[in-house]
Amino acid sequence: MATFLNALFLQAGYNAALVALGAALLGFAAGAGGSFLFLRKRALVSDAVAHATLPGVGLAFIVMVALGGDGRSLPGLLLGSAITAWLGLLGVEWMVRRTRLSEDAAIGAILSVFFGIGIVLLTIIQSMSQGRQAGLEGFLLGSTAGMLFQDAVLIAGGGAAVVAIIWLLRRPMTMVAFDPGFAAARGMNVRRVDLAMVGLVLAVTVIGLKLVGLILIVALLIIPPVTARFWSERAETVVWAAGVIGAVSGWVGAALSASAPDLPTGPIIVLISAGLFSLSLLFAPARGVLASILARRAFQARVHRRQGLLALSRSEPVHDPLTLRILRREGLMRADGVATDKGGIASTRVARDERRWSIARRLHHDTALIGRYDGLTPIDEVFTRDEIAQFDAGLPAAEGV
Repeated sequence: MATFLNALFLQAGYNAALVALGAALLGFAAGAGGSFLFLRKRALVSDAVAHATLPGVGLAFIVMVALGGDGRSLPGLLLGSAITAWLGLLGVEWMVRRTRLSEDAAIGAILSVFFGIGIVLLTIIQSMSQGRQAGLEGFLLGSTAGMLFQDAVLIAGGGAAVVAIIWLLRRPMTMVAFDPGFAAARGMNVRRVDLAMVGLVLAVTVIGLKLVGLILIVALLIIPPVTARFWSERAETVVWAAGVIGAVSGWVGAALSASAPDLPTGPIIVLISAGLFSLSLLFAPARGVLASILARRAFQARVHRRQGLLALSRSEPVHDPLTLRILRREGLMRADGVATDKGGIASTRVARDERRWSIARRLHHDTALIGRYDGLTPIDEVFTRDEIAQFDAGLPAAEGV
């Protein structure tokens, strides 16, 4: 525990601190950048980008070795992965625009073909004398073992640069994500903004290859935005909240990995992110499972209360156990089934409100207004006092207000 706390507060050594900061910046960039594709309903594009990087890693290693250099140079490997990822994106776009294939079918085709080519290249590299100790399999699931100072700086600097670009382009990307037609009418080049979104995801994917791996980087691009969506209805809040969730996942995951060297960094980061998603799924105040259950129970209680009061107003017996429990708990009914004074007043009000609504439906033809009636809403929350007075004028005199 002490080792974990030391790593969490950057006291576990210079390398561990640098990896934690890099993971946090990468997580923030991944969460914020992935939000726009999530809001644009194109989250699977990140999967195609990630898998299309593998051939670039293999080809870059082969080229660097052929030129007499160090095939494991991270900048060279990232450059190669960026080139093939961009080719994969262009392939997806070309197939969608020039054929009858849907985007998900095009993504599936590009993803499988590029990943297959990458696996073949890795097999070829393993047969090379220089490739046996290449350690390129770390790009599949991520690895911080053997990470150099300049590698960590590259990851941290790249993540910070992506965050800065997201800040600059946040407004046009938000507009295109929600309403591309309106954005085009405002004079925006929707295709360029789409390419900017995908380009940011590509940059995050390439930067995170060493830390998280091409398979798990997809989770870091998708899980934080989905988690943030549970907590807010505002696009800007979702974007930055997703960034914070990604940053926390990266920071805590890197700290856990540093405190237990046998634990791989990438999977731990993704599991932390998945844990935050599970907590949000269960406990988010508006969209969480618990909130939905409580809202459903509250609505059920309102229905039973109203129906019970209507039955009391008609002097009808109440048999439903839940209705009886609610009326007795609120002091509206005695144990023998007779309404209390409080229950008599409440039942009269509910019955009068029900009759007002029946008159409102006869007098009004505004379906949008009448459509708001759910059987529970008091009429004074929908109509004005003058309109309610008009309804009361239509009630029999004995029923006065």
